[in-house]
Amino acid sequence: MGGESMTRTAPHGGGTGTARAGGGRFGQRLSGVAVALGLVLFLGGFAWGAVVYRPYTVPTSSMTPTIDAGDRVLAQRVDGDEVRRGDVVVFEDKTWVTGAKVVKRVVAVGGDTVSCCTGGKLTVNGKQIDEPYLPKGSAAEITDFGTVTVPEGRLFLLGDERQGSLDSTAHLADAAKGTVSRDTVSARVEAVVWPWKGALERPTGFETLGALSPPGPLRTIELLVVAGAVLVLGGGAYGPIAGRLSRSRTRTARPEAAGAR
Repeated sequence: MGGESMTRTAPHGGGTGTARAGGGRFGQRLSGVAVALGLVLFLGGFAWGAVVYRPYTVPTSSMTPTIDAGDRVLAQRVDGDEVRRGDVVVFEDKTWVTGAKVVKRVVAVGGDTVSCCTGGKLTVNGKQIDEPYLPKGSAAEITDFGTVTVPEGRLFLLGDERQGSLDSTAHLADAAKGTVSRDTVSARVEAVVWPWKGALERPTGFETLGALSPPGPLRTIELLVVAGAVLVLGGGAYGPIAGRLSRSRTRTARPEAAGAR
């Protein structure tokens, strides 16, 4: 009977050891794949962001409350031809400021007629524009700048803080009537990242005049970076966790085996 008992037990024990070894090897391979994929997503997301976006620090309060002085923003690199009404853009025009980037909101494009004010609101092509991003109570303080027809290929820009902004209204006496060329635009602001305010509010008040600019890939990039970090951390943690569970199972199995004998 003792020989029969050993005969039954040996194959069973050998099979379990093989299964555990195989499961461990598979888990290690899966962990390695997760870490490798996570690194690709994490680093790829950062690389994509570095190619598509540029960081800027806004030095003035002319875009308050959308962007406060000292805020750090991410702006998508775009050509001037891609700019649409409502966009907050980064541009450089030597007739405004020499050697410095300026951040303002596009309120009218080539061919538009813009005026202020009707009922305290900006009017573009005869339509009043709802601008919820303006400081509360500022509508009554907007200076009447008359009516301007924007030349083709140019943009009319205002700060969200209309009273404190040196924008197109401060350059109306120029030959270009305060407008700037589309070619001066280098980027479109998409989010305030420090202090964190997130993506800018969509300028839906301009939708009646045409399509708004589509969102950039910032949200997709964020998902790639987060997913990559989760995979790297999860894959890296597999080894210690699996080892601890294996040791726990081994300690549990030994008393059971001793009791069986």
